[in-house]
Amino acid sequence: MELLTIILLLIIGLLTFLLLKKERVLGISTDDNKDKNQIKIIESKDYRKNIYELLNYIPEGILILDKSKKVMFSNNSATEWFQTKLDENISSFLRNPDLLIAIDKAFEGNNLTDLEIEIRNQSTFRLNITIYLDKTNLFFDETSCFLFIRDLTEFHKFQQLKSDFVANVSHELRTPLQSIKMGLETFENNSDLKKNSEVNNLLPIMTSQSERMENLIRDLLSLSKIELQEHIRPTHEIDLNELIEYVIKTYEKIVSKNNIKLNFNKVENFKIVGDKDKLIEIFTNLIDNAIKYSEKNKEVTITFKKEGNLNIVSIADQGIGIPKESIHRITERFFTVDPSKSRSVGGTGLGLAIVKHLVSQHRAEMDIKQCRKSRNYN
Repeated sequence: MELLTIILLLIIGLLTFLLLKKERVLGISTDDNKDKNQIKIIESKDYRKNIYELLNYIPEGILILDKSKKVMFSNNSATEWFQTKLDENISSFLRNPDLLIAIDKAFEGNNLTDLEIEIRNQSTFRLNITIYLDKTNLFFDETSCFLFIRDLTEFHKFQQLKSDFVANVSHELRTPLQSIKMGLETFENNSDLKKNSEVNNLLPIMTSQSERMENLIRDLLSLSKIELQEHIRPTHEIDLNELIEYVIKTYEKIVSKNNIKLNFNKVENFKIVGDKDKLIEIFTNLIDNAIKYSEKNKEVTITFKKEGNLNIVSIADQGIGIPKESIHRITERFFTVDPSKSRSVGGTGLGLAIVKHLVSQHRAEMDIKQCRKSRNYN
């Protein structure tokens, strides 16, 4: 849950506490029950005016709806954004099916919902909306729905600009890089050049570095695309047993060559909601890392287990290890614990950054632990 959402709940809770406290004080202000109720109603309405004035100072948009989705209150920011009017139905200016469904679910008891929507009118807007059901009648004398709206349009424009820049630069680099690779292949096939010891020494280095550059461009493009789609939650049911088996098969030759034992402990009917291609990319990166940074005659173990509503996938290796102080940094872009080792195995420093964003898109968490000398990805 985001920090602003937590702050919003704290504000609502505080206002509720103060209102209830004020009503209790008013409840002992007179001995006559009828007069007491009248005073409480009048004072409560006056107190609500103060709440509405406070909400008008908040720069984020705030809407309060009744069960029919009509606007009962709109703060200054929301009124300016949407030109709202009281008693106007929210569907007249925020036409988004996911939002309307979320509001219905809120009134059914789903107390807190956080979603991101895109609105296309004359311009395109990206909004983050937190929906809170007010059962305490804090704002009105009936159950109402509180919408806390943040405009993320500029942030997404910046992300798009960054993505376009990376895509354009990567595209421009690919063309000369392909020419360099073709030239290197020509040199490698030239028997006369191979007689030159200097050329023989330089060619493998140049070939290796050109391949590393190609991998770097590929990972940059992949990461840029993933960041733009991170808000889109996957919806397909995926059998993880089949998916992991598919990934393992692609590493059969490398595993056999390095005499690494790859253990896969299945759990029957282990299915999750996700995107097949992106899950393949996640586990390809993790298994690839586990193999690359393991010495010969070691083991890599993949384990599934369920804990309550959680599906946990664990990948443990017996590799070279990660210093404890570096664990929190290894999902940063271009960060490598041992740059020379990373270069020697063809690493770009972007693999775990890609995994982190793909895991986030699946609304999951990634936990990296150091177990003696080995690594464990959960």
